[in-house]
Amino acid sequence: MEGVETAKISDSSTGVTFRCDLGVQGEEFPHFWEHTVGSGHATLALRADWQAQMRRAHDELGFRHVRFHGLLDDDMGTLIDQDDKPLYSFFNADQIFDFLLSIGMRPFVELSFTPTMLSSSGKIVFRYRANVSAPKDYDQWSTLISKLVAHWVDRYGLDEVRQWFFEVWNEPNLEAFGSGKQEDYFKLYAYTARAIKSVDTHLKVGGPATADNAWIDEFIAYCGQNGLPADFVSTHHYPTDAFGQPGDDTEAQLSKSTRSVLREEARTARRQAGDRPLYYTEWCTSSNPRDPMHDEPYAAAFIVKTVMEARGLVQGYSYWTFSDIFEENYFPSLPFHGGFGLMNLHGVAKPAYRAFEMLHGLGTEILSTQGNHPTVDSWSVRDGNSLTVLISNFALPRHPVANEIVHIQLENARRPDTATIRRVDAANANPKALWVTMGSPDYLSRAMVEHLHAASAMPEQAQAIAFNGHTLLFDVTVPAQGVAAIRLEFLSIA
Repeated sequence: MEGVETAKISDSSTGVTFRCDLGVQGEEFPHFWEHTVGSGHATLALRADWQAQMRRAHDELGFRHVRFHGLLDDDMGTLIDQDDKPLYSFFNADQIFDFLLSIGMRPFVELSFTPTMLSSSGKIVFRYRANVSAPKDYDQWSTLISKLVAHWVDRYGLDEVRQWFFEVWNEPNLEAFGSGKQEDYFKLYAYTARAIKSVDTHLKVGGPATADNAWIDEFIAYCGQNGLPADFVSTHHYPTDAFGQPGDDTEAQLSKSTRSVLREEARTARRQAGDRPLYYTEWCTSSNPRDPMHDEPYAAAFIVKTVMEARGLVQGYSYWTFSDIFEENYFPSLPFHGGFGLMNLHGVAKPAYRAFEMLHGLGTEILSTQGNHPTVDSWSVRDGNSLTVLISNFALPRHPVANEIVHIQLENARRPDTATIRRVDAANANPKALWVTMGSPDYLSRAMVEHLHAASAMPEQAQAIAFNGHTLLFDVTVPAQGVAAIRLEFLSIA
């Protein structure tokens, strides 16, 4: 096998074995997780560093839409009170959408929050003081929505805007974002959906955009009973939802969660949504904006397992968020502060970013794999003349997990021309570990940033294999909370 290192295969009685028959046709495997990714709030998208990181995430990870809060907030200037008269300005929104379209992306438009001019109270959320009260005049709210959407149709063309998604509000079941009452949200949704459809009946509008998979049945029933469109269903979930006790920290909450809880919740939401497209417009390793595990290999292992388990359940799965350029609580300066982002403030790729890079490199035909282990999972995905075997070794905090020897057995295989492996674990693609050895500095020099970029890299290395008849075998040691992707290229003619 020229160009491929030959391996001596270890005793399969130790470790865990996964088997896959390459002679069997697989199933379609769309990259649903690339449909949308989350960001913080709208004005951040006017920053040059935000735009540079967004472009990179699109180019390297394949994200096609981005969703963020606050498009209607006062700091965007969308609608303000000027001398007791409404003043509409869509310039800032246009600047953002012009940029997204220029790099091949589109907005997943979250219509939030309430301009002060239309607000019924002074209720605010986040450091950037978003007003989350109900509109005091729903006709004026409808006018704002219809003017804004009509403007985008005029600017970008109907064919383009018909490909966008209009999501009404954010987590209305939480009192942090309003009254928390269904009837108030449903009224807002009705006025908003009708305003959008008044521009064009083929524009896509949906909700309920709830936290913790809430209100899906009630939302669909309300729309049906009142002749309202619901072109898609959207909701959010996090593995920390409803676990633990008051006062628990994030690690304690996660320790009381279950290993595949998001898959089980998505199955329920899928049944509730029926034939409608289902978009999770927020999910993450936890809902804590200052969770150290966001910056660590744990996140990569969680992401790989969670995404692969959501196959066949959702049309979109929007990770929250692509960047640490984010300021719901305050704008941070610490390079690794446990932010949600796939990249830190300096654009250094975290282990979570590399997990999405592995996922992006997968093909679109997934093969059946046999094998079972309490912490290890394996998937085989074909892409023309190549095959990727993806392995994760994941456990929730305070649950047992150890380094594992994983035996892969591929039946009806040809000799590969190349075999390579990429890893994310404590010793690979883990820039936070280097930052800690630097003394965890609050601020970084340019040289430090370059060293962290290098530490975040995920280079390919040779993977040794054995070939016996038509069976291809190899072993991989996967550390606890680690991920490995082994790519086999079958370039030559059989």
